[in-house]
Amino acid sequence: MQQNINTEKDLQLRELDAMCVNESRLEHKWYHNFKYLVIGILFGIVFVKSEVISWFRIQEMFRLQSFHMYGIIGSAVITGMISIFLIKKFNIKTIYGEPIKIAPKTFNKGQIYGSLIFGLGWAMTGACPGPLFAQIGTGATVVAVTLLSAIAGTWVYGLRREKLPH
Repeated sequence: MQQNINTEKDLQLRELDAMCVNESRLEHKWYHNFKYLVIGILFGIVFVKSEVISWFRIQEMFRLQSFHMYGIIGSAVITGMISIFLIKKFNIKTIYGEPIKIAPKTFNKGQIYGSLIFGLGWAMTGACPGPLFAQIGTGATVVAVTLLSAIAGTWVYGLRREKLPH
């Protein structure tokens, strides 16, 4: 009983500063996550075929020489906007029937700082966090340094989170 109360409080606290908090209360066997591995592999193949993981394409984007990456990012943003709209409008639930809660988010200066740091790292390394594993999978093992840097940055953020603007 006490654990349920603590879990509820934790979810309520995280809901205050998270875009989306969906914590399933269902427990599954280890092999239940196999479907996510398959989806991840397919997603990686799409990244490779669409050249999203190409350092050259990323540099083209930051030099404003090609629309390729802007088109991909723009279509992802539009797809996300439509998806969120439909989830809210039709009160769509997860495949297990759990409600999807999307907490309201306000704009603040911390998002500007974070996006500048993210963009600078992306431009310097030619790697976005999404396709890092696909880049490593194609043999660009030097990207492991970028992956370790992303993990370290996430750890430092967690350590200093309370002192940063939100």
